Amino acid sequence: MIRNPFFPVLTAVAILSMCLPSLPAAAEETTPATPAPSAVNMLPAVLHDASGKEVETETLREKFVGLYFSAHWCPPCRAFTPSLVKFRDEHADKDFEIVFVSLDNSKRDKRKYIKQMDMKWLSIPGAQSKEADALAQQFEIRGIPSLIILAPDGSVVTPHGREDVMMSPETALSKWKEKAKNPS
Repeated sequence: MIRNPFFPVLTAVAILSMCLPSLPAAAEETTPATPAPSAVNMLPAVLHDASGKEVETETLREKFVGLYFSAHWCPPCRAFTPSLVKFRDEHADKDFEIVFVSLDNSKRDKRKYIKQMDMKWLSIPGAQSKEADALAQQFEIRGIPSLIILAPDGSVVTPHGREDVMMSPETALSKWKEKAKNPS
């Protein structure tokens, strides 16, 4: 079995994230959304649905996208995922979709996690793929679970989507849409 050299570090980060309070960064309130070409352009051309079938990333155009960085071995992820499943199911018809960025050690672990948690959303192909690593680096992911919310134009609405879903699931999506319209 091939062992991921980052496993001990990611495990420590996951455990520490449970011990530290979740506070939004002060920069979030003062920094406008960072423009980017499009959320679709940041992702591979093809994603997988929950059953493993290929889906063109183009289907996400004009939608708000939540990039969900998570893994089955992470206790905080397993605690948060059911809340995100419920949130996504309630908002899927409102121009919002989740893309799972798996940091699992194997495709088998990823598939098992998707099935156990009833994740009906799209995912980056593979587990700990170069695409997943590139996205984690691009969005400076320091711990999981992490939910980055992107506007349809690709701008980062908030890196604190997880906190919004946990604290105010009823208003989170409308808050993100308003922030994308009025980034200042």
